[in-house]
Amino acid sequence: MADGSENPAKAAASGAAGHRARLRERLLTGGAEALADYEVLEYLLFGALARGDTKPQAKALLARFGSLAAVLNADPGALKQVKGVSDASAGQIKIAALIARRMARSEVADKPVLGSWQALLDYLAIDMAHLTVERVRVLYLNAKNRLLLDHHVGDGTVDEAAIHPREVIRRGLDCGASALILVHNHPSGNPEPSRADIRITQAIAEAGRHVGITVHDHVIVGREGHVSLRAKGVI
Repeated sequence: MADGSENPAKAAASGAAGHRARLRERLLTGGAEALADYEVLEYLLFGALARGDTKPQAKALLARFGSLAAVLNADPGALKQVKGVSDASAGQIKIAALIARRMARSEVADKPVLGSWQALLDYLAIDMAHLTVERVRVLYLNAKNRLLLDHHVGDGTVDEAAIHPREVIRRGLDCGASALILVHNHPSGNPEPSRADIRITQAIAEAGRHVGITVHDHVIVGREGHVSLRAKGVI
């Protein structure tokens, strides 16, 4: 004989559905800061789990990686080490990271880079600040300072063993560049330049002067911010 009590499984499902609906309402009506970081992850993970509570996975991810940005930039294998995070969950997180990168890149594409400097810094921070390896890129610009080529030079310590000034300038000549911006990240988080950073910047700037390619800047990106070597008077 029925006692009128609700089935626990149905009650849990109903509660989860109601929670999802409330999060969706806040997202759609509350603006950019409507959801806390763990709620953003919860919502992302809804796409990987048709029913149920995704809050435990969201909070576990933040506890493991330390911030929303670090979760989005984490390696898929590392994400799946967190209890409850499946291939589908990792895919949801990585597609969100890819969307963020594409949006940031679109803000600097086909625009004069020097006139869109903050957009460039935002793009570089999204793309590089949370990398666990040191990555070197060269942004080659035309005479109107529009981006011709975003070249990934390589991964590893910034020094002349890894970056050859003549090769950097030669690629610039090959693509018809008038200027370039050096970019690399510090996985430690601290963007302050090392002596090697300064030496390689000056060597490339000197090589560029002989063939009419200007080094506008060398930007170092880290979790704690960025440093412009031009602003520091290195170039």
